[in-house]
Amino acid sequence: MDADALYQDVYDKYCRYINPNLAKLMGFAGFGVEMVGDGCYIIDHEGRKYLDCLGGYGCFTFGHRNPRIIQAVKDQLDTITLSGKAFFSKNAADLAEKLANMAPGDLQISFFSNSGTEAVEAALKFAKAATGRVKIVSTNGSYHGKTIGALSVTGREKYRKKFEPLMPGACFVEYGDTAGLSAIDSETACFIVEPIQGEGGIIVPPDGYLKAARQACDKAGALLIFDEVQSGLGRAGYVFACNHEDVAPDIMTLAKALGGGVIPLGVTIFTQAIYDKVFGENPMAHTSTFGGNPLACRAGLAAMEILQEGEVVRNSAEMGKRMKDGFLAVQAKYPDILGEVRGRGLMIGVEFTMDEVGELVVAQLMKRGVCVAYALNNPRVLRFEPPLIITAEQVDHAVSAFDESLAETAELLVVLA
Repeated sequence: MDADALYQDVYDKYCRYINPNLAKLMGFAGFGVEMVGDGCYIIDHEGRKYLDCLGGYGCFTFGHRNPRIIQAVKDQLDTITLSGKAFFSKNAADLAEKLANMAPGDLQISFFSNSGTEAVEAALKFAKAATGRVKIVSTNGSYHGKTIGALSVTGREKYRKKFEPLMPGACFVEYGDTAGLSAIDSETACFIVEPIQGEGGIIVPPDGYLKAARQACDKAGALLIFDEVQSGLGRAGYVFACNHEDVAPDIMTLAKALGGGVIPLGVTIFTQAIYDKVFGENPMAHTSTFGGNPLACRAGLAAMEILQEGEVVRNSAEMGKRMKDGFLAVQAKYPDILGEVRGRGLMIGVEFTMDEVGELVVAQLMKRGVCVAYALNNPRVLRFEPPLIITAEQVDHAVSAFDESLAETAELLVVLA
């Protein structure tokens, strides 16, 4: 099958069997059929090479098909892949120990799942069971997933409305506003918050916000949940984004990068005290058939070994600064189009001053071999989350392509005005 026929075949099947409207959007933006992932690049059905600055929404921290992680998974395939469930799993035990040693504060117990939204569902259940309360405080613009519980605390009505009534007890406050933390009261089970909002548009809270949240929860006897599914594991230039303020939660959720960009893997990490309240009477209070399987945990172990060596975290901070500085220079050239550049590490958002510009710039970047996407909760924001192994040369290419894309977009806007 030649390239054009292959694309048409896949596109038609998406339109018929997967998501017709999404297929049309992807086609408009110029996304082809991904065939090969290699380091910081994706190669499509025509052999075109794209610098992956979307990174699977932050999954490819260690690059596509990282050789060490791939080899670990290949080795695991020779012994046992999925768990028989009645036996102990060495890989799960080893990964849980490693995460407990890495995690901040008193986080010790891991419940493994397969995705970020599953990790959030577990966190919400554990908070309600441990406190005996039903009120959950979240933030406007937040994104915690689209299963019923996670969706109930996701701060954008566009995603919630059609599926209401959802889980009762959720309320929302402004992100980054310490005054809003007064909503955390004696009826509150937990405050769930992203240390940096991802889908909200890469929103970095003011310094002191996470500490204020910790204090508010302690005062009210509520639990603090940090959703680090997107911001954790080196993405923000720290092992965990909450390390910036040296604040520890009672529960933390991880996924995306945890599986090394090879196997889906999520985890909810919590304290022994919470475990005792949730699982003390029933060790089967929350379970997952595939969660913590040997194959995924072996990928996670290899990924965490690389993370602990420190180079990817250092590179995230250094290359993140280089990319952000480059985008700020571009912003100075196009202040009427590009309103703000923000982020931490290699979790960077660029916000346009008007609607629909982001879609045009995505298409222009694709023409120049750079893959990005806009934030789900704020379409004016393009987010850049490349693999943390990205080089200075690749960062400069992304910045140059962005500069050229804005120049061409500015010309289009003049014509369309």
